[in-house]
Amino acid sequence: MEIGTQKVKSLFMLDANITYLNHGSFGACPKPIFNSLIKWQKELEKEPVKYLAHDIAENLSNSRFSLSKYINCNKDDLVFFPNPSTALNTVLRSLDLKHGDEILTTNHEYGAMDRAWRFLCKKTGAKYINQKISLPLEDKEFFIKEFKKGITDKTKIIFLSHITSPTALIFPVKEICNIAREKGIITIIDGAHAPGQIDLDIEDINPDFYSGACHKWMCSPKGVAFLYAKKEIQYIIEPLVISWGYESEKPGHSQFLDYLQWQGTNDISSYLTIPDVIRFLEEYSWTDFSVKCSDLNLWAHQKVLESFNIEPLSSNQFLAQMNSFYFNYEDSINCQLEFYKKYKIQIPFFSWNNKQLIRISVQAYNNKNDILYLIDSLKDFNQ
Repeated sequence: MEIGTQKVKSLFMLDANITYLNHGSFGACPKPIFNSLIKWQKELEKEPVKYLAHDIAENLSNSRFSLSKYINCNKDDLVFFPNPSTALNTVLRSLDLKHGDEILTTNHEYGAMDRAWRFLCKKTGAKYINQKISLPLEDKEFFIKEFKKGITDKTKIIFLSHITSPTALIFPVKEICNIAREKGIITIIDGAHAPGQIDLDIEDINPDFYSGACHKWMCSPKGVAFLYAKKEIQYIIEPLVISWGYESEKPGHSQFLDYLQWQGTNDISSYLTIPDVIRFLEEYSWTDFSVKCSDLNLWAHQKVLESFNIEPLSSNQFLAQMNSFYFNYEDSINCQLEFYKKYKIQIPFFSWNNKQLIRISVQAYNNKNDILYLIDSLKDFNQ
């Protein structure tokens, strides 16, 4: 089904009085998908024991199968989590890191994950190295060359965002995974922003671990993310919470699934919407919207740069439906709240590497008028 960008906005429950340019933070759920969530929650309340004990494995298997087809991997190499941070923390806490081992990443990573790695390094004596990737980023070869400078004989883990949160850049994770594999280095990819924003092919990237969010660009209900683990390395994963799957009385065919899939009364309704989420994306030709949104984002990117006479963070090849740009302000949290209250625009302000950034997210419900209003508001705000 093809509909215009004006009509697609009516599919969402967003406040019509707010100019919403922050889909990248928590997404937004269309009404048909939200109705799927309510349907599953009603099933839960109708027969909780059947739902949470008897039917859970089959229902989750169906949902994992749908997702596996969407991101191209085996369904038994996937497990659901409420967010990528929890999924990635599960991997981090399972690693057998020693004093002096090195984890190589970039200076563009998500702040919560930087904190998780620093926490782990304090406990183990390992080193977390944020390799500087200079801006503007012009081509893949430059990125790879700069990143490889950080690889040493002590590098045990490469941790890399597929699409960065603060700078909104698509990193060449496939090429980095290839390099790591040749050197026997474990790869952990933070793909929170990738599913639904760009084509995602797990088998092609071939990481050891990959986590992505469905509640961002796939527009699922809140609290749906996944962890992919390559079958050959699943044995190292330990659950953050020990539950009935550990030393199970009736073990399944996969210890990975046994350990991580069932946490008792955890409401899995949002996970079970995934088949309906993907049907929605197909019915409304969402890949076409993604192309249009990427085009609008590039237009917005150029318009902002021209309006404020600022330098870009990268060339266009590293951008999809988000872009970040430098903007001077003193306090990111207070300025964002003040800006929101004054102009009714929802957009994130970041402090990143001693610089200030603003990030635009473009989804199917946005148009050029939203961008022009943002630019006018920023000019007024900066006076």
